[in-house]
Amino acid sequence: MHYTDNYNPTISNSNIFDEIEAEKESIGYYNLAHQDASKIKAYASTVKQENVVVIGIGGSTLGTYAIYKFLKHSKDLTKKLFFLETTDPIDIQSKLEGIKLEKTLFIVISKSGTTVETISIFKYINSLVKIDKNNCVVITEFDSKLNAYAKIHDMQRFEIPKDVGGRFSVFSAVGLLPLAIVGIDIDKILSGIKKTHDSFFAKKDVYRNIIKKARFFVEYKNSFNINVIFSYSSRLEGFNKWYIQLWGESLGKVDINSTRQGLTPVGIIGPIDQHSFLQLIVEGKRDKTVTVIKVDDFDNNLKIPAIELDGLEELNYLDNIEFSSLINMQADSTIEALNNLNDIPCDVITIDGVNESAIASLMYEYELLTSVCAKFMYINAYDQPGVESGKIILKSKLKG
Repeated sequence: MHYTDNYNPTISNSNIFDEIEAEKESIGYYNLAHQDASKIKAYASTVKQENVVVIGIGGSTLGTYAIYKFLKHSKDLTKKLFFLETTDPIDIQSKLEGIKLEKTLFIVISKSGTTVETISIFKYINSLVKIDKNNCVVITEFDSKLNAYAKIHDMQRFEIPKDVGGRFSVFSAVGLLPLAIVGIDIDKILSGIKKTHDSFFAKKDVYRNIIKKARFFVEYKNSFNINVIFSYSSRLEGFNKWYIQLWGESLGKVDINSTRQGLTPVGIIGPIDQHSFLQLIVEGKRDKTVTVIKVDDFDNNLKIPAIELDGLEELNYLDNIEFSSLINMQADSTIEALNNLNDIPCDVITIDGVNESAIASLMYEYELLTSVCAKFMYINAYDQPGVESGKIILKSKLKG
């Protein structure tokens, strides 16, 4: 008797962990916590320009923007960081209007080295200012055409490892270099991801939280297909955008049984979206999980002043309350309201404060969560075949 099958019963936690452990041999982002960043820091210390412009798209910019957006108003940064990441001509021109190009370092990032959007913008920049080794650095795979260009022009080059996918690359030179140049402490970033890495692979708190959450997301994916991140800080707007790419592009796949899989990411900001999307969550269809992200310490003591406003005396209970306390009370009220309904899956992540380690730890945990979800779903988190056909069609149209 000969018997074959393609049954895929729910995988155990121990099997998931073993598969992730094995994956560390071929998927490079896991090991970025242990990298030597001395070359990055050494180059960053030599940059004299006051402006840094990152030219890239998707995974080449979203993670860096997330960290910069989170930190820039709480750090005494030495330079300004800008992102050129769209072929929208109005966006390109409006951003460049406020930048002194002769005092700018351009960082061109493309894993493949042939990204249409990135090279198009880079060509335009070349028409505005002389680009050479003194004002341009390239981050790419070392066998790419962009790397060959940089080598011809004796430009500083940093490698995106072959085994690190674009949307998982923020903790490589892709993110660390521009962040280090503007004055963000990348040692603290690496410390944050190492702490999360070590907790997960020692099967401590991070491991238990991720395994439980990933299993719920996958086992209930047909009931709760939409995963909402409700970030209670405008500083996390960049994180939300990064999460949407990471989640959508990693988990929208066809599994080993040719079944279409996917979890839909939504990123919203509190308290702004308490007045819009929260209505849909509370009284809409029960197809959403909610993760509320809070910031424990905003490092800001701005208060509501105790002044009288004619006709609004009944709101004087707001007087002398710090805005950071107000926003966290708004978050807590939303959490309590959702929990009182008893039919909306909700969890809360509270990050310590506005610092490098906190945001890095959060982002690395979401990378791990994405990988674990993919294992439960029997899909490959690291490719993106669904976007390749559009790229082929675009190149065909451009070539006429």
